[in-house]
Amino acid sequence: MSLLPLVAIAAPGNFYSRVNPSIASAINDLLTTINAAASWTTTPTAVAVYVPTTTSGTVSTKTSKNVSTTASNSAVSPADTSLANNDAFIAELLVTAKAVDRINKFHNDASFKFDFKNPPAGTVAKGKGGFTVRSDRKAFPALIGTGGSMTVGFLGPCGFNTPHTHPRSTEFNLVTEGTLQTQFTLENKARTIHNTLATYQMTAFPQGALHTEFNPNCEPATFVAGFASEDPGVQQAAQTFFGFDPDIVRAALGNDFTFEGKDVDKFRSLIPENVALGVESCLKKCGLR
Repeated sequence: MSLLPLVAIAAPGNFYSRVNPSIASAINDLLTTINAAASWTTTPTAVAVYVPTTTSGTVSTKTSKNVSTTASNSAVSPADTSLANNDAFIAELLVTAKAVDRINKFHNDASFKFDFKNPPAGTVAKGKGGFTVRSDRKAFPALIGTGGSMTVGFLGPCGFNTPHTHPRSTEFNLVTEGTLQTQFTLENKARTIHNTLATYQMTAFPQGALHTEFNPNCEPATFVAGFASEDPGVQQAAQTFFGFDPDIVRAALGNDFTFEGKDVDKFRSLIPENVALGVESCLKKCGLR
């Protein structure tokens, strides 16, 4: 039985102590009797404070007295990626009516674990400026029925997640390392929203809004992007636009488009893979030019 309610009632200045001192006095006598009779031999419980994993494979913790200061993580099992990209299994889950029946189709608990450091095939988008790792329902079928998904972005110095949209979800973008400069535009005639995010600051990109993230520094930056969809989708703006027929592109740009002397067809090959290297001033600052 917890003694906290009795202690709270008997505490000096408590409402009951002021209104009826005899009640408080009686409770104090009871607590004294219990303390005298009880055998307080419970081992203190450790309260761990997170410290990043070290190269030696241990996690350091700050604990209460009489508790070991290191804990091995060698027993952590790897994520099971055998069901990733398994279209037949995914289709089966999508037509299973009850959540309990979906869960029971998984026979390995590690199928409910996703490792962004060792992701399944087809989930990494990589360019000269960094890479992103996507965890949606195709890559991580355990998400089916949850209504959510996640991407982690690893941007190197001057890394630039080029302008893109997510057609089926808002993005909640949290910086976990370094600094990001972000921009988004919701639609025609909406003003562009600019922000600089420090570590553990976040922003939201509305569903369908054209947006971008840029690391302006010479140190790496990492972000976690959460989505309110198991399949948020992504569409890079430049690749999509210049993927239209050349006549359409030229007409949209005033029928006189060239870029550094190159026409539309030749320009397509110059569009960098995402994540790209960013603006010229940052590249020079960081010695990347």
